[in-house]
Amino acid sequence: MIKIDKKIVGYAVNQPTEQKEAKREFKREGGGDRAEVIRMHEKLERPEMLVGSTYKVKTPVSDHAMYVTINDIILNEGTEHEKRRPFEIFINSKNLDHYQWIVALTRIISAVFRKGGDVTFLVEELKAVFDPRGGYWQPGGKFMPSIIAELGHIVEKHLIMIGLLASPELDEGQKQLIAEKRAQYEESQKQTDAFSDTDYPAGAQLCTKCNTTAVIMMDGCMTCLSCGDSKCG
Repeated sequence: MIKIDKKIVGYAVNQPTEQKEAKREFKREGGGDRAEVIRMHEKLERPEMLVGSTYKVKTPVSDHAMYVTINDIILNEGTEHEKRRPFEIFINSKNLDHYQWIVALTRIISAVFRKGGDVTFLVEELKAVFDPRGGYWQPGGKFMPSIIAELGHIVEKHLIMIGLLASPELDEGQKQLIAEKRAQYEESQKQTDAFSDTDYPAGAQLCTKCNTTAVIMMDGCMTCLSCGDSKCG
């Protein structure tokens, strides 16, 4: 018999020691181009404050921009095992045409974030969504197959920023090819200095009539040696 002198405010089922130890072990995976994977516990509650980033999405298929906010939770804060992992996502827009799928998408992605583990698969899944009406071109010439795909690129950018994904890099062959193409382009676009190679005397000025650097002072009058134009008539 155990006498309880205080008011009971909660209870938990007593379990064998082996089961307790099994529940406390969280698998951590890693390797390759991805960071260490952390399995979050189901009892992990949302802190009062989360750090995050907001990204602006302006597409030509909508008159209003979307603002995507991804908040992160800091695990093991203040220790050598401190990790920053995504916890929730919000999408805000004035365009009510997208309201239903925005709410559904944010809830699903946030649920996956809170579960923890390898959440990087969301990037490829979102980027693989195509709009049946056709995609659009971003400023800079990058084609985006759909708005959902652009959200996938934003999630990828955020995961790279917090270190959960590695930044994509080109191999040596691709880098060499790009360098060669850049050199060829710069050589073809190189402009020749109009004053670097000329048959006219040094110090000659530009003629306003024939646009040649051939105007010199001759017999007290500015005269063009190319077309003969003279200020003195």
